[in-house]
Amino acid sequence: MTQQGAPTQRAAHARGGLHRQLLLIFGLQLVAIVLACLMGYYDVAPVGAVLALIVIVGALAWLAAQRALRPFSTLARMVGNWHEGQTELQSLQPDHLLHRVDADVATLARSFQSFASRIAGYNERERNFTRDASHELRSPLTVIKMSTDMLADESGLSDFGKRSLERIRRATREMEALVEAMLILARETDNGQGEQDFVVNDVLRDELVDAREMLHGHPIELQFEEPATFALHGSPRVFAVLCWQLIRHASQYTGQGTVLVTVLPGAVSVCATAGTDHDPHLPGQQGFEYAIARRISERFAWPLDLRVQGGNSYVAEIRFPQPLPVPG
Repeated sequence: MTQQGAPTQRAAHARGGLHRQLLLIFGLQLVAIVLACLMGYYDVAPVGAVLALIVIVGALAWLAAQRALRPFSTLARMVGNWHEGQTELQSLQPDHLLHRVDADVATLARSFQSFASRIAGYNERERNFTRDASHELRSPLTVIKMSTDMLADESGLSDFGKRSLERIRRATREMEALVEAMLILARETDNGQGEQDFVVNDVLRDELVDAREMLHGHPIELQFEEPATFALHGSPRVFAVLCWQLIRHASQYTGQGTVLVTVLPGAVSVCATAGTDHDPHLPGQQGFEYAIARRISERFAWPLDLRVQGGNSYVAEIRFPQPLPVPG
């Protein structure tokens, strides 16, 4: 059925039909203008009539060309009115443009219809994935949080068990923030759940408390300086994940030493200094932490600059183009 219909459809849209129409239009226009000029040259018709005839022929040629180009205008209007969330694509079929369509126009219409169908399918798969992943990932985390709360109420828990329980809680909070950030990155049209105005300094102080606990036992000193204070509009959880990934990246770079987080006017920097006997890796070669930080910075248009200074100093700086004043 489909194989029989394809030749018929191709036959209905003659290739080069538009070119032939334009050639015929301008050919007849040229002939008419030449005849009008000859009539004026041999005094067959007065000059005014010849000029009027030339104007009429030009106007008719223009109207005929407009009619020939109408399918392109119709297709351009349909493409301009299309949006990614639109699932009704039948109007883009060549047969819905005009009764007789040039093959080039039909090819453009079919190609865009195929592209629009793929985009619609991609959006549907994205919604299904993020919905299922959100449920399947957050549900186990909720169970872990409830279980740790119940274990914390046990009176006979040893000191080792309490320390392990706190590590589980910290890891759970980190996993929650990471899952939220990755789901936001997976949603093309979502700029972050729970957007609000937040003070960067406050979020960093809370994040550094957990970061110090997560780095407990490592020969790394985590410091915080805030010569400036500003606020942002966005997701504080995603901002915290961005900073935490850079702290982890800096910690892996230095191995041992000092990691300094500084709040600057409209920016946050994470600096690390490696020991003289430490052979650091190039920061761009350490994958996951920096990859997540880079994707978040690109998604929210927070430029991230990463460089190594003096051979052993790691500097990552996030700039925020639209900082907000801190409410008084």
